[in-house]
Amino acid sequence: MKNQFCFAAYILCMASIFPVITYGQAPGDKSYISFKNGAGYFRLSGNGKGAALEVGNMEYPGVVRAVKSLQTDITAVTKTSPDLLTGNVGNANQIVLIGTIGKNPLIDKLIVQKKLNVTAIKGNWEAHITTVINNPLPGISHALVIVGSDKRGTIYGIYDLSAQIGVSPWYWWADVPVKEQKKLYVIPGKYTDGEPAVKYRGIFINDEAPSFSGWAKEKFGGVNHLVYEKMFELILRLKGNYLWPAMWGNAFNDDDKLDPVLADEYGIVMGTSHHEPMDRAQQEWKRYGKGAWNYETNGEVLRDFWKKGIENMGSKETIVTVGMRGDGDMPMTEGSNIKLLEKIVADQRKIIADVTGKDAPKTPQMWALYKEVQDYYDKGMRVPDDVTLLLCDDNWGNIRKLPKLGEQPRKGGYGIYYHFDYVGGPRNYKWLNTNPISKTWEQMHLAYEYNAKQVWVVNVGDLKPMEFPISFFLDYAWSPDKWPAKRLDEYTKRWASQQFGPEHAGEIADILTLYTKYNGRRKPELLDQNTYSIVNYREFESVVNEYNSLRDKAQELHKKIPLEYKDAYYQLVMHPVEACANLNELYYDAARNKLYAAQGRAATNIMADSVKELFKKDAEISEHYNKGIANGKWDHMMDQTHIGYTYWQQPPVDKMPDVTNVELPATPQMSVAIEGSAAWWPNAQAKAVLPGFYPGEGSHYVEVFNRGQGAFNFKAETTSPYITIEPKNGNVTIGQRIWINVNWAKAPNGISTASVTITSADGDKVAIEAVINNILPLNTTGFNENNSYVSIEAEHYTKAVDNATAKWTTIPDYGRTLSGVIPSQATAKKQIPGGNSPHLEYAINLIDTGMVNVEAYISPTIDFTNTTGLHYAVSIDNEQPQIININADKSEKTWNKDVADNIKIMISKHHITKPGAHILKYWMVDPAVVLQKIVVNTGGEKWSYLGPPESYFSK
Repeated sequence: MKNQFCFAAYILCMASIFPVITYGQAPGDKSYISFKNGAGYFRLSGNGKGAALEVGNMEYPGVVRAVKSLQTDITAVTKTSPDLLTGNVGNANQIVLIGTIGKNPLIDKLIVQKKLNVTAIKGNWEAHITTVINNPLPGISHALVIVGSDKRGTIYGIYDLSAQIGVSPWYWWADVPVKEQKKLYVIPGKYTDGEPAVKYRGIFINDEAPSFSGWAKEKFGGVNHLVYEKMFELILRLKGNYLWPAMWGNAFNDDDKLDPVLADEYGIVMGTSHHEPMDRAQQEWKRYGKGAWNYETNGEVLRDFWKKGIENMGSKETIVTVGMRGDGDMPMTEGSNIKLLEKIVADQRKIIADVTGKDAPKTPQMWALYKEVQDYYDKGMRVPDDVTLLLCDDNWGNIRKLPKLGEQPRKGGYGIYYHFDYVGGPRNYKWLNTNPISKTWEQMHLAYEYNAKQVWVVNVGDLKPMEFPISFFLDYAWSPDKWPAKRLDEYTKRWASQQFGPEHAGEIADILTLYTKYNGRRKPELLDQNTYSIVNYREFESVVNEYNSLRDKAQELHKKIPLEYKDAYYQLVMHPVEACANLNELYYDAARNKLYAAQGRAATNIMADSVKELFKKDAEISEHYNKGIANGKWDHMMDQTHIGYTYWQQPPVDKMPDVTNVELPATPQMSVAIEGSAAWWPNAQAKAVLPGFYPGEGSHYVEVFNRGQGAFNFKAETTSPYITIEPKNGNVTIGQRIWINVNWAKAPNGISTASVTITSADGDKVAIEAVINNILPLNTTGFNENNSYVSIEAEHYTKAVDNATAKWTTIPDYGRTLSGVIPSQATAKKQIPGGNSPHLEYAINLIDTGMVNVEAYISPTIDFTNTTGLHYAVSIDNEQPQIININADKSEKTWNKDVADNIKIMISKHHITKPGAHILKYWMVDPAVVLQKIVVNTGGEKWSYLGPPESYFSK
């Protein structure tokens, strides 16, 4: 008995002084749950019985709701329902005590008796501790205590436990199943995830027609409290706390009077979007407003309208949007001026003070510097210091403005309004997730480092299918330091494991990463048959092959996924891959149809039929998402049109690309096309010359095709002993690709030519010339020039030079091809390029002398400093670095192209005085400039969307 008492005392002591460990519910957090018993473990559920859950009778209603959710979650996992007790412990021997400091007398008693140490969280924002205490109260042998510093702190602690036992935050919104466990134990310790780095973290439901609105109407009768209750819970499970509600034809506070009441009860801080001031929706003005939305001519009516918004708000937790834009999220009238806008804000604050009976600064307020409103700020407009300045991106994920380093902090701080979805120019993007978390990390890392961390809110469109980036956005907002660039792959794997378990998490993570990268190259709504080159660098077919390979991988994995996970897998993983692989192939075949029609190929009509089938399949894929999964739970969520855009706004219905059919002669006709050309022979007058052959660069193709009906035989021959042909003959009804390569062990040094002759059975001949460039020795280190270019992925530098100010870091899976490289210190001072200042070196081998263009593929980062632009510099060998301003052209035309292409290609000119080895140097000047790729164009680079493929690196 004495030994048992000593052990219990030891455990009690350890529970009270155990160091606080940063564990939590986000992917990647260490589990404190065990499915087997151990020394001092707390039995949450086992042997058909669960520990009772106790919550104080003075507790916040939102906490009580979360406790009931926990009760449901434990039941779902263990098939055993724990008792729920209010204000007493009944006859329980083991119990889960849950409460907010000051709201649960039993927990407060433990604090007073120094059995529970809450020093680490008391007075903090949204913090909690989860810990096991032995002999906490008379008759209680063990207690698991979840205590919060405030309402949401307690709620996060509760949902943390739910996540720990295996209930995904996406259990309802993505149908992630709950894995059954017979026993659940809590490992002794003191667990917390600290305070959030960003105070208000939330989402904006926007652009919600036709998908979200159609779904909500069918399933819930409209966008009402039944929908929002699901959303409130999701936000809290993801450790968010803030919401801008749907506003396309909807008015949160007016449509359903339970909406704001339940938001406050759950613990959600509400706001209205950037153009809806004083807690009133745009739709409310359409319903109740009188006269023009013009403060100069209709100020009294607007003040009364706004006053009603603050009266309706009452004491509910809200961030009030102040300021004014034009009606319908449009710019103010041309004559609007700064003094008028400052008066509007002053009058709004007077209304806030008069209605609430408190000084205006006591009510959180926010002014969004969206679009032209930022211009007003830049021209001198100011609002009181307690108002949060909500800075914005350009609607395409590039932040427009950040606080100046070293300036006096604002009491209200700064926030960020970001986009995963947008309606507007140069093109809507609403259909699928096109947001690699690497891009989100890069921009939000900037925001955090520049101290914009009062509010982060992201436009998520219909919410689905943005599940993965929403999780990352909110997890990163909670703890940016936890997720540096080098851990992004780990985050993705952990998130996949949270939804599907560890067995296939690595494969699923690869699919998530690649499909978002591919979609991020160019939004699906911007794709067409002209996006990628059909003739140069095999670009279009490579893009399609990559996507189809990913689709095949996703489909194979789907076969292995347990039945209960298939609905979730389809939503989160397979659907976007399947849909976008199909879309890319559709446009590829439309491009081939156009090319083949010009060449008169027999395959023209096959491509036309393929486009029709792929267009039909697109609709079938959407239909399966809407009606075929989860018993039709998500019907309408894939109603968004996405094919057939002609300008920024969506088409009313999807429209198939135009295709051409040809009538073929009755007899077969042999013709030939070659890689790198849209011409065909024997029609073309110029010689058929393949792209050049270079050591390490691989083969090129010739296509023998039929321009008539029937079939013909052919043979391919060469007299050159170092040219290989595969296949050397064949029978062609439609077409046959032949691969031409070089046996470099036999090839002569220097430049030589060889001929390949294609001969039909009728004796028709086409001669093709191959140019063999065996100039640069393979034993020279560096990227070798081929076909008049050198192409290098940014992370493949041969040397990185850092200094105390800046070090280089690679952002994995960033950008359009491989990754991005950036100075890791986002707030580093401007550098003067030269000497040992930070730079990257790339060894290159050039064939000739003369002028070359260095094309730097730079992310379309905006000059968020609002000064003279962001810069980098380039030099070759020991020349003076050329400083390049990536923001020199601020025209709307250039911005449209940059964001549509998701790249800026900046060009500098350099003179090469000798052939052979050189060192290209890329210099840091300003931080935040992300390099994705470098191409040295020596005069023969062909057009492509992604740029030439990477050149061979000779070691």
